[in-house]
Amino acid sequence: MAPLQRRLLLIAVDALLLPLGVWLSFWLRLAHPFPPSFTAAGWWLLPATWLIAFPLYAFSGQYKGLTRYVGSRALYQLALRNGLLVLMLMACGWVLRLPMPPRSSWLLLWLLLTGFTGAVRFGLRDVLLSLQSKPRQALTRVAIYGAGDAGVQLMAALRLFNSHSVEFFVDDDPALWQRSINGVSIAPPNILQRRAEGLDQVLLAIPSLTRSRRRQIVDALQESGILVLQIPSMEEITSGRARINALRPIQVEELLGRDPVPPDPQLLGPGIAGASVCVTGAGGSIGSELCRQILTLKPRRLVLMERSEPSLYAIHQELSGLLPVGVEVVPVLGSAAQAPLVERCFKEQCVEVVFHAAAYKHVPLVEANPLAGLANNVLSTRVVCDVARRCGSRQLVLISTDKAVRPTNVMGASKRLAELVVQAQPPGPTRFAMVRFGNVLGSSGSVVPLFRRQIAAGGPITLTHPEIIRYFMTIPEAAQLVLQAAVLAEGGEVLLLEMGDPVRIKTLAEQMVRLSGLSLKDASNPNGDIEIVYTGLRPGEKLYEELLIDAKSEPTSHPLIFRAQERALQPEQLWPQLDALEDAINQQDGPAALAVLNDLVPEWQPQKFHNKQSETSTK
Repeated sequence: MAPLQRRLLLIAVDALLLPLGVWLSFWLRLAHPFPPSFTAAGWWLLPATWLIAFPLYAFSGQYKGLTRYVGSRALYQLALRNGLLVLMLMACGWVLRLPMPPRSSWLLLWLLLTGFTGAVRFGLRDVLLSLQSKPRQALTRVAIYGAGDAGVQLMAALRLFNSHSVEFFVDDDPALWQRSINGVSIAPPNILQRRAEGLDQVLLAIPSLTRSRRRQIVDALQESGILVLQIPSMEEITSGRARINALRPIQVEELLGRDPVPPDPQLLGPGIAGASVCVTGAGGSIGSELCRQILTLKPRRLVLMERSEPSLYAIHQELSGLLPVGVEVVPVLGSAAQAPLVERCFKEQCVEVVFHAAAYKHVPLVEANPLAGLANNVLSTRVVCDVARRCGSRQLVLISTDKAVRPTNVMGASKRLAELVVQAQPPGPTRFAMVRFGNVLGSSGSVVPLFRRQIAAGGPITLTHPEIIRYFMTIPEAAQLVLQAAVLAEGGEVLLLEMGDPVRIKTLAEQMVRLSGLSLKDASNPNGDIEIVYTGLRPGEKLYEELLIDAKSEPTSHPLIFRAQERALQPEQLWPQLDALEDAINQQDGPAALAVLNDLVPEWQPQKFHNKQSETSTK
């Protein structure tokens, strides 16, 4: 209806309800339809009710609201308006000394007017919603997991948009079982197993759910074969970036790893606040997150060193929009292996703290291009350490990897050699340390985005081995722990980040398939959607990773950071060998470079793969 027509209809309804309320207030009070007091007071009360009510209703916005969105707030406003109306009628009769109804009739009049006008509007709302409702069989049948505020708001939104049929609520709290919300029952979680066939989806409506509890719930629901969706996070809802009914699939990253541990305030900020900080490899997965978190600690200057122009541009543009007052961001395009560039940069920017995150990390690529991997991972570490020491930087932290422990590939061996370079630095004002941790979720080359692309393409998922195991940590948590580890570093030691429980990659792939609402295709289910294909271990790939070589770790003041002193090489043994390695790299002599690497990292053995690669390249 047009707005004017809708308002005229509501005014006409109120015009009938007002005298009806006046008359009923007398009848209910005096138990007679036309008592003498009504005859005495009605001649002025009925017209006065019209004359006062309609201007009051109009000026207070009673006819401006959208009927289909009427809620409890509208009822409270109706009660207030009708209360004012009754008070104004009482004042009018008292001032003009007119015949007055019994005092209790005023209370009845207020209750009747509020009930009538409220019932009409709520009834019209339900009629409007039913007119636009779909047949029940066309609605998505859902159960809402979580009978709290978020769950109630989600149900209201779903009913308003008329897209889902809420069958029941599920909650872990026994005190809520056998109760209901707006006519929808609340049941214990085990009901999902029995009523799975009558559901299309389960909607998780607990924004503050911990990672471990979410994993437990999803694991239980996946056994029933029900698609699980969730509402946005509380941050997304409160910031306005998403509505509560913007349902989305659960990402596997939200299930992996452990519940986040709040940072120690005493370990975030010291040494960085007000300092000039340089991050090499600033455009990479870890480097860029380090930059974001360092920026929040308000250094005096943040130097971004990155060899990839698109990556440097992206992180510089992002950070420029987040700059706190008094913080300068300086982009430096170039390789950390270029000694003149690094020295000029450190001197001009007065760099005090260095996080050396620049490295090649993809095992197959470095295995196929060992000279480039050694140049970037080892020589850049030597250059950055030398320059930091000569320029008087306070601290340098090397970002290492669990693949440096008993390495089986060139990438891991090169990172172990980079650790040896840091360990061999002479004592002085610069404090050198290494932070070693495992895989991070969402980084470039991670299996998670690879599996996601393969699922989107209809499969198959390619997996190298059914028993392969990896540790996982989110990028923000890894960067946060690196910053705290830097404060705990005393010099020369390896700081280890506790990675939580290991994850079997086959289980991860299966879980991603189920989270996508698809089924696995295997011998027991030949008509499934996605198949897992095993391709065999790649050259240099391990079945599992470790964080320690031969030392025992010691706890620190942070529960997730440990300290270890591991085997190091004497400088007089290391530096001549590094010179020989650099010569071999400059001459593009692969066998000689790998021989030096094997001498320095004897736990790594060159594979025949490199010889075959050289022969293939020659052909």
